[in-house]
Amino acid sequence: MYSPAIIAEAMVNGLLTGAVYALVALGLTLVYGVLHIINFAHGALLTCAMFAVWGLSEGLGVNVYFTIVPLAVVMFGVGYALQYWLIGPASRGEDSNTLLVTLGLSIAIENALLAVFHSDTRTLSGDAAFDVVELGPMLLSRPRLIGFGVSLLVALVLWLLLTRTDAGKAMRAVAKEPMGARLAGIDVRHIFALTFGIGCACLAVAAGLLLPTFYVTPRVGNAFVLVAFTIVVLGGMGSVPGALIGGLLIGMVESLGGLLFGESLGQGGIFVIFILVLLLRPQGLFGARA
Repeated sequence: MYSPAIIAEAMVNGLLTGAVYALVALGLTLVYGVLHIINFAHGALLTCAMFAVWGLSEGLGVNVYFTIVPLAVVMFGVGYALQYWLIGPASRGEDSNTLLVTLGLSIAIENALLAVFHSDTRTLSGDAAFDVVELGPMLLSRPRLIGFGVSLLVALVLWLLLTRTDAGKAMRAVAKEPMGARLAGIDVRHIFALTFGIGCACLAVAAGLLLPTFYVTPRVGNAFVLVAFTIVVLGGMGSVPGALIGGLLIGMVESLGGLLFGESLGQGGIFVIFILVLLLRPQGLFGARA
């Protein structure tokens, strides 16, 4: 039996990790909330961002946290351009076509990354992953503490954007009724691209927070998106607060599962929760019934 201090430490570290998971899920749920589609390229774009962070840090010696803001700007532009000039026109307004386009985009990106980087595992040099902070009897990972704070800040900025700005009001209008928003003079195509760009910017921030303690391979994004999709379902499709709270819960479940059952079985609890939510409350904790 583990001592209460060890269990408390596992729970707190799980919350810290869950905040970064929530950041990945925020981009996914934001795109779903406005465009009403699942972005299958989400994981591949996260992988691109992680490789960019790795390249800037290892190749140019840039501090990993200093890469976040410029990379977020670049990823926003990439996401905007993809939606405005590729995904939107190729889908022709059909959700099923959008799913196929993003799936094809994901496959293309993954294979391009495999061709360039092969399947080797890459990590940041140095011992940042072992940097800890003592908090009473607990030892907490410093990179995860930083990730927790930055993730909460990004979630707050997104909430303010959605509730306090004209762009946010337009995004909420398009999410509710695209045709009505178009008749009211809102450029729906621009709002779709803006939302997709913000989702990609969230991935850039998440990449900078993940890489100090995780590795990167051309397919690593898929593992994070599986967790992020569970978070989105748990919190409610399209709900930003739900993604944040769901991420914290999932992180804690994963950490406790790893402590009690071993790392190889730690994520089992995540998918048990996923199945239970689908069975008992398919709209999620903060989602509305269709």
